[in-house]
This record gives sequence, structure tokens and C-alpha cells, in this order.
Amino acid sequence: MNVRGCGTLTERLRIFTRLRGLDTPFRLIVVLLIAASLAGCVGLNFAASQRPAKRPLTVSQALGQVDSTRDASLRLVIAGLDEDTAGRPARALASYQRAVRVDSTNPFAYLALARHHLDGASLSEASAFLDQARSLFESSQSLGSGVDVWGVGLRAGIDRQRGRDEQADLRFEAARALSPEIWDDERLSSAELR
Repeated sequence: MNVRGCGTLTERLRIFTRLRGLDTPFRLIVVLLIAASLAGCVGLNFAASQRPAKRPLTVSQALGQVDSTRDASLRLVIAGLDEDTAGRPARALASYQRAVRVDSTNPFAYLALARHHLDGASLSEASAFLDQARSLFESSQSLGSGVDVWGVGLRAGIDRQRGRDEQADLRFEAARALSPEIWDDERLSSAELR
């Protein structure tokens, strides 16, 4: 099943019927992706589809956007991501926890914690931290494809590890539509979030 390709209408309807168990915002994203892909299959031309996808907002790019407290917290997140990359998960976790203590409203600290716990197969913690990150992005009115890509893909990873393969497949398709270079392997590395 490839939302970007031109599968049969029957295949797309089968995808649509599997959406019943998904939360409403995600269901809307998938429905829009299916509609857009169908429009592309019948030859309709939308200007938005010709624009390159918006690059996801990384932790490093978020530096300097809020205040010095947020920047200090973001630097700790970056240090934690570097520790994760170097294979030192205990040090990474300590750095993420310090980032939350410095600025408990930093959504990237919670995203990093969700990614870290997903890698460690602590799915309940990953889900809770992902929910907190989304809440903070919503409250700061920072939602959009530049940050949604992280949450959709991480939630797909949680679904995959819980054995919810149909939901994971749909969410990974949505994440790949937003950022194929990050989600083609169905994994968010610390370097990609950095």
C-alpha cells in the first residue's frame, strides 16, 4: 500500500475502512493524503503538490527562537542526542532529564525522551512523553508539518512495537509523505532529530 502511488480505488477504500480505530486528527491527515494521491492519479494538478515538503524543524534549528532558558534546555537535548548517537543511553537520559528541569515547557526535550524510550522499548514512557510534546507544541501554536512529522512517525513506531501493524503502516505512510528522507527506514535516529 503506497499512498503516494496510484493504487486501485479498492485498495484505497480498504485503507479508508481501517481508519475507524484511529484518533480523529490522524484520520483526517490520512484521508487528505488519500484524496491528494487519488487526485494525482487522475491527472489533477495542485500547486501545493509541486512545492517541496517543508523540512522538519530539528532541535538545532529551534535554537534562538524563544529565549535563553529554552536555548539552554535545547543545548542539553542536543548533548543528549549526541550521547545517544555515541551509544551512551544512560548519559543521554540524564541530559534529557536536565533539559526538562531547565525548561519544562520545551517540547523537544519530551520528543527526545519519547524517541529515547521508544529505542529502549519502554513504550508506555515513550507514549506519555510523546503526548506531552504534542501538548506543548499545541499550546505554543507550533504545530504544522515541520513538527507533526516527528509525532506521527514516533506514534507509528510505538504502534509497530505494540503489534498494531495496520495503524503503524498508515501512520508511517503519513510520516513518509511529510518527510520521506527521515521515515523511509521507519526509525528516528538521534542524529535526524538533532
